[in-house]
Amino acid sequence: MGHLVGKDLYRSLGKKIDSLTARAPWNDKLYAILKELYTPDEAELIVKMPYGLSTLERIEESVPFDRARLEHLLEGLCEKGLLLDVWAKGKYHYVISPLIVGIFEFTMMRTRGELNTKEWARLFHAYLQDSAVFYRANCGKGQTISPLRTLPHEEALDDSAHVEILDYEKAGSIIESARKLAIGICSCRHEKLHLGEKRCDIPLETCSSFDGAAETLIRHGMAKEVSREEMRDNLASSKEKGLVLCADNVRNDVSFICHCCGCCCNVLLGVSRFGYPNVVVTSNYIARIDTDECLKCGTCVDACPVNAINEGENHDCPKVNESICLGCGVCALRCQSDSLKLVRRDQRVYYPEDTFERVILQSLDQCTLQNLLFNDPSKISHTFLRGFVGGFLKLPPIKRALLGDRFRSRFLTTLRRSAS
Repeated sequence: MGHLVGKDLYRSLGKKIDSLTARAPWNDKLYAILKELYTPDEAELIVKMPYGLSTLERIEESVPFDRARLEHLLEGLCEKGLLLDVWAKGKYHYVISPLIVGIFEFTMMRTRGELNTKEWARLFHAYLQDSAVFYRANCGKGQTISPLRTLPHEEALDDSAHVEILDYEKAGSIIESARKLAIGICSCRHEKLHLGEKRCDIPLETCSSFDGAAETLIRHGMAKEVSREEMRDNLASSKEKGLVLCADNVRNDVSFICHCCGCCCNVLLGVSRFGYPNVVVTSNYIARIDTDECLKCGTCVDACPVNAINEGENHDCPKVNESICLGCGVCALRCQSDSLKLVRRDQRVYYPEDTFERVILQSLDQCTLQNLLFNDPSKISHTFLRGFVGGFLKLPPIKRALLGDRFRSRFLTTLRRSAS
């Protein structure tokens, strides 16, 4: 791979990033992003390093760089958020950032170093919003495992549903259980601000992170540590302003909560502008209108951040489009007659247990799991096995079975044992 130069090098980099948990279809707009963010040396390192979590020593086995050069490149990539450095078992482990959640967010959250933020905003917007190519690749084939899930505003829950809500569904419980807390800049609002498209009065600094994720973002200048009281105030402000709470799609050790407005958030725009409701996993609740109490004022129609509530015909009550309702509760917070509440969905939504499980299932969903199983680009045997196993896992019956309720638990248990 060392002979690659110019666009060929960045094309290989794009292929590597496209092979992670989020797809990144190649075009000239992606090339422009990669050329702007990665030096040629950084691009070569990413292309040659393993796909999964790797120590410095493991990377050295795959990348023919001397130790000093390798350490310098790893440090620079982590500072830019293009690699993540995870502390485990007494040493750092490095993993390549996917496009989402990763390269886009961490780039637009940066607060130190040489910042070309306005140009970055322009480049990302051109790739993510000027066409549906990114959303189509990640959501257009019925994918179900998103990195984000919706949290319901607890105050929006119907009394009968409230007693059933679990701690991982409560933003307040996530905040109270965290050891370390940090708040950083919302990447989406920051992007829209530099494009002159931010129309709302929502502040930039709302993005919440916890524990290991908070420590990483603080260390690299992408967030500042805050007290629990400050984090509670941030949550209260989001409720008051009618923001959607989107959390890390796991049940245990939640690492972040995004505070999203319908006008700026690229995830919510994936629903409202491009028509892909599966870009974010819904909560276990759905909006329901008591037609006897409804004032037919239309406040809920205006409040819904993804246009899931439509005006009723002939002055009738508004109608909830249940196929795209997130179950966020923003509409219920705005309801003037208290006739709109969140009730439990008929079928419970599945959330991965932890990050390991979510990454495995998301990779299977995006047909890239073979890259995590055989993750060393320097080994010919791994190259062969990636192709062979990848073709097998892409077969619709196999993929459906492994993602389905019947085999998913056994499949994940087997992979967890082999990884430990």
